[in-house]
Amino acid sequence: MADLTSSISGDDTYRFFLETLKQRIRQSQVKASLAVNQELIQLYWAIGQDILERQQKEGWGTKVIAQLAKDLKHEFRDIKGFSRSNLMYMRAFAAAYPDITIVQRCVGQLPWRHNIALIEKLKDDHERLWYAEKAIENGWSRDVLVLQIETELHRRLGGAITNFSRALPQPQSDLAQQLIKDPYHFDFLTVEEAAQERDLEKILIERIRDFLLELGVGFAFVGSQYHLVVDDDDYYIDLLFYHLKLKCYIVIDLKITPFQPEYSGKMNFYVSAVNQLLRDDIDNPTIGIILCRSKKKTVVEFALDTVQNPIGVSTYRLRDELPPDLRENLPSPEQLEMEIEAAVSDLAD
Repeated sequence: MADLTSSISGDDTYRFFLETLKQRIRQSQVKASLAVNQELIQLYWAIGQDILERQQKEGWGTKVIAQLAKDLKHEFRDIKGFSRSNLMYMRAFAAAYPDITIVQRCVGQLPWRHNIALIEKLKDDHERLWYAEKAIENGWSRDVLVLQIETELHRRLGGAITNFSRALPQPQSDLAQQLIKDPYHFDFLTVEEAAQERDLEKILIERIRDFLLELGVGFAFVGSQYHLVVDDDDYYIDLLFYHLKLKCYIVIDLKITPFQPEYSGKMNFYVSAVNQLLRDDIDNPTIGIILCRSKKKTVVEFALDTVQNPIGVSTYRLRDELPPDLRENLPSPEQLEMEIEAAVSDLAD
């Protein structure tokens, strides 16, 4: 190993390469003070790209990275990030995104730890970019990003069975479809087996901030057991929300049982009532979401076949139903709270 290290350090090509990296890092330090994250990410990409090119051209193996780490840390003692493992991540980062424009347009807007998570957790290029864009759009922390990847959000979004394509105009129908998940992960809840629908609703309201995070950015809570009067009779909606992007009310009906055809009739009534009693001229048509423990595709499709109001049917999973390794990696309530505050702030801007 000593002989190999000496031979690398004494190699003129290597010394020139090292000096080039040193110069690049020094130049980047000035810019990084003004735009720390994006400049840092582009610097890491450039270093990774240089390492890849030099390894291919000079035939250097991975041991050169250990030597680079040693020399760069010696030169830049006050700068963290030049460990062997981080240089390996830089190389992997450059390999994952060979086009610098992708870095500038998308992943360069994310902190480095987010990008490490994307590289470690995802091998598919399209999925990696999808999660990167969602993380930017929603202001996800790294822990929430990892949670969304591990719970396969890209498969859950748009997975609900709905009649939106028939009941809503374009482009609202497509946007609404993509905002509704299936299943929803209520991993922050532990519910007893004998719990009733009101018990589930009560717990969700107690953890409303966590519930809003799982619903997604844009949902504003209006009320639970929302009171409506129709022909002097009292009716109560389980959960009523307003969606800031869709600009419409969203009625959610909670069920602790599998989907039954009669659920769509009840929801159709609630949606019509909200349209008549609450909806203003500036609001888009109200949407109904029925959340059940399970559903059968054909039964739901038949139930929604002649319903005119836009209704979607999704399922949910509780914490005890998630895989043990996923439960252990869930973010803390404090992290979730910070996540929602950031998302709300971004939406307000």
